[in-house]
Amino acid sequence: MSKNTSRRALIVGVTGISGQVIAKQLLKDGWDVYGLSRRIEGLPAGVHHIKADLLNADEVKSSLAGLKPEIVFMTAWIKKDSEAENIEVNGATIRNLLAALEPDGGVRHVALQTGLKHYLGPFDNYANAVMAETPFHEDEPRLDVPNFYYTQEDELFSAAKRQGFTWSVHRSHTIFGFAVDNAMNMVLTLSVYAEIQKALGRPFIFPGSTQAWNGVVDVTDADLLGEQLVWASTNKAGENQAFNIANGDTFRWRWLWPQIAQHFGVAFEGPKAEHFQPLEEQMKDAAGVWEEIAHKHGLAVSDVTKLASWWHSDSDLGRQIECFTDMTKSREAGFLNFRSSPKSFFANVQAYRDANILPKG
Repeated sequence: MSKNTSRRALIVGVTGISGQVIAKQLLKDGWDVYGLSRRIEGLPAGVHHIKADLLNADEVKSSLAGLKPEIVFMTAWIKKDSEAENIEVNGATIRNLLAALEPDGGVRHVALQTGLKHYLGPFDNYANAVMAETPFHEDEPRLDVPNFYYTQEDELFSAAKRQGFTWSVHRSHTIFGFAVDNAMNMVLTLSVYAEIQKALGRPFIFPGSTQAWNGVVDVTDADLLGEQLVWASTNKAGENQAFNIANGDTFRWRWLWPQIAQHFGVAFEGPKAEHFQPLEEQMKDAAGVWEEIAHKHGLAVSDVTKLASWWHSDSDLGRQIECFTDMTKSREAGFLNFRSSPKSFFANVQAYRDANILPKG
């Protein structure tokens, strides 16, 4: 590694839905960007790739030796079947990462991306133990249930105290962005669903709860998320703080769903008891249908499992509570950026079309 390590950044999860945009923003601003990920597909041009298994402490230490990044972004997570396992593996990943960077020093700030499960609870007990009023505020007390987000935060706080760097935590809501083979990708999931229903001559049925259909909600544009992560890492007002990050507008799915249906040229239906079922159930036979769609349109990816995360969208759309966040703390600190959620959705649809992931329409 070169001796000049100022303005050097490390992004863990660089090929993910938020890691990619952070990298592009930093590169545009003249940073020397290194990205750690398990795969190279989706790596932005200009990023120095580092391949390492975050669960292998020795491998991570060897791969990062001498790097000495000024700022570090932790955007990767691993899903397991239980929250106990989630805590074990996701606590280990951030612990191994920060321990590997400790011997060389030089880290000034570490930004950790988490999400609204901080307020809603883990997948094992999702949205059942909520005590906070909407909109959710950053100073809400932790839920009295195990949560890997809390474990990650505690590992971050402990390392920051020991190593002397500042930190920030960024709690995003459902992310609208561009990524393939990503677990948190509602835009592509709903787009694939719409295309399949259109091909089968079926309506675009809202797969979630009546509460989710009628309740107020917000979402997070991936580019906006990246902007807040970079802002907090380069401004004193962002140091040692947790911030919500959502677009700044709110909507109801009963308002946006018809717009999505119209965009894809398919009839829509709201949630009704006689056909309420999650996407994971509705789309259990989607693989063959998508292969036919991909062949017909010459699409780049024919494996629907690389495009749609049915289970994750089900968890968001099936909630029985209203869910949106307060952005006052971030605004008062000086981060004033915002996005229009409908424009974010349809801009990302177009990006998938331009990349030959979705039919041109």
